[in-house]
Amino acid sequence: MSSLHDLSAARLSADYAAGRLSPVEVTRAVLEHIGRCEPALNAMYLVHHDKALQAARESEARWRAGAARSPIDGVPVTIKENIYTAGDPAPIGTAAGPLAPRPADAPPAARVREAGAVIVGKTTMPDFGMLSSGQSSMHGVTRNPWRLDLNLNPSGSSSGAGAAAAAGYGPLHIGTDIGGSVRLPATHCGIFGLKPSLGRIPVDPPYLGRVAGPMTRTVADAALLMDVLVRPDVRDFMSLPPQPGEYAAQLEGLSVRGLRIGVLPDMRVGLPVDAEVRAAFDDVAQTLARAGAIVEEIEPFFDAAMLDGIQVFFEARSCNDLAAMPPEQRRRILPFIVEWATWRARSFTGNDVMRGFAAMQLAREQTVRAIARHDFVLSPTSPVLPYSADLPSPSDDPHDALPHIAFTVPLNLSEQPAASVNWRASREGLPIGVQVIGQRFDDVGVLRLSRALELLRPAQQPWPQVPAR
Repeated sequence: MSSLHDLSAARLSADYAAGRLSPVEVTRAVLEHIGRCEPALNAMYLVHHDKALQAARESEARWRAGAARSPIDGVPVTIKENIYTAGDPAPIGTAAGPLAPRPADAPPAARVREAGAVIVGKTTMPDFGMLSSGQSSMHGVTRNPWRLDLNLNPSGSSSGAGAAAAAGYGPLHIGTDIGGSVRLPATHCGIFGLKPSLGRIPVDPPYLGRVAGPMTRTVADAALLMDVLVRPDVRDFMSLPPQPGEYAAQLEGLSVRGLRIGVLPDMRVGLPVDAEVRAAFDDVAQTLARAGAIVEEIEPFFDAAMLDGIQVFFEARSCNDLAAMPPEQRRRILPFIVEWATWRARSFTGNDVMRGFAAMQLAREQTVRAIARHDFVLSPTSPVLPYSADLPSPSDDPHDALPHIAFTVPLNLSEQPAASVNWRASREGLPIGVQVIGQRFDDVGVLRLSRALELLRPAQQPWPQVPAR
């Protein structure tokens, strides 16, 4: 039998409704499991033990009275540190960040609280969310649970959420993604992660390419969470019209037979694709073809100039932010971040920044056009396998910090939905995910194809067990 902390949100919801389980006993089990694992994993920034148990007691009363607020009422959830929760500091992963409590819930936190979910705490992230790594000057090093010595990186920037989901810190986790920060931890931690369309889940503050998204062990749990997170909030001026109740109800039943699926095994920019990643991706394509999909390899639509344009834009933004800080505050930031943000941006001209922005716009245009030729496009999520927990990025080079995001970042620019679905393990038992890319605004379609891939994929490994330390 599965432990209570390992049960899915869908299973918990059914058991609560039938009176077989109580939100209180489940929350206690999740908190106890977090307590056992946290000294080793370091996925949590804050654990709200007493508040979580109080919320669970209130949920238990609602279920007993037949007045549950939603299917996820009483289901444990973690929230990434940079998604504000009332009364909690949000230093954005850095020791240079402010520690004043935030006055209100950001939209994703507000929605799950309104739905009755039990917020057990906040997960870790790297400085300013700028790294695909579990390293943080504020939180220390977050580790990937897939190896007993815990020497692997969960990736980032939703590092704590990815590690927490894989380790069984309850079924529901919310991360954010501006270049791959939900999907990269999803592939390296062996879970499911959805980067929805820009504006599908309201956020505050809104920003170019930035979204919040579910990180779960199953697609069904992500769909349940989406039904809650898409509810409107006026604070996000980019939010899309809501689609209440569309996700979980429509999830099942997609046949891949006849679907036109473009496959992109190599973007030919950034880090080279690892041989095991390529082999797993080829297996996905072959499996879909055998199931009746029309599988066609497509040409890359993203190039080195576009990737550099993104780096120029974010380096300029970050350099400007750092320049406004007193020297003693800057010294608290990870040195890798400071070097990355300043090594060339200090000499940027306005023309340099505008050329970078133009390259980003071209990437947006070409991505939309390339995806539009097929029902869906598949690619590797990351070109590499999980890497050392000691590295701030796979390349470990602050002068070339983003070569690993070539498959993920174009979808942030184009605002299209994309997900990472675990496919199979490497020879050493490390997770390898595939990225599912949909047409603009087709979040439902991405979830449906992701669910179909869950049903087609090879048997999965047991979830990792975190050693006590």
